[in-house]
Amino acid sequence: MHIRGDHAVLAVGGRLDVRSAADARTVLHTAVDAGQGDLVLDLSELDSWDATGLGVIMGAHRRAGRRDRTLVLRAVPPQMQRLLVATRLHRILCVEGGISVDGGGPEDHAREDGNGLRADHVSPLPLVDGRATV
Repeated sequence: MHIRGDHAVLAVGGRLDVRSAADARTVLHTAVDAGQGDLVLDLSELDSWDATGLGVIMGAHRRAGRRDRTLVLRAVPPQMQRLLVATRLHRILCVEGGISVDGGGPEDHAREDGNGLRADHVSPLPLVDGRATV
């Protein structure tokens, strides 16, 4: 696994799994703590992730939320999109361009609420201080 970038955009490549999780967690947390605004994770070079790698991404998502930042996933490979849909994490994580839930392109059925928020980014989980708990 390799991660390069700064506190605004990080490109993640290789395998994000149990062997690379500790290093990835350190880099992501440092980037979240060092910046402001959105933190974009470009996953176009990511070959695979396992449950531990997905947990690292969820941890970075939670940490970003506590610092009033948004973790944005960019260029999520199709097989990883399917995993996000299967685990329903596509409803919690912000994915640039949306997720294809039926194989037909970005979600056409996403609704906006009165505040301009897409319904596919609204958590079905309990909220604590306005944030989803996972």
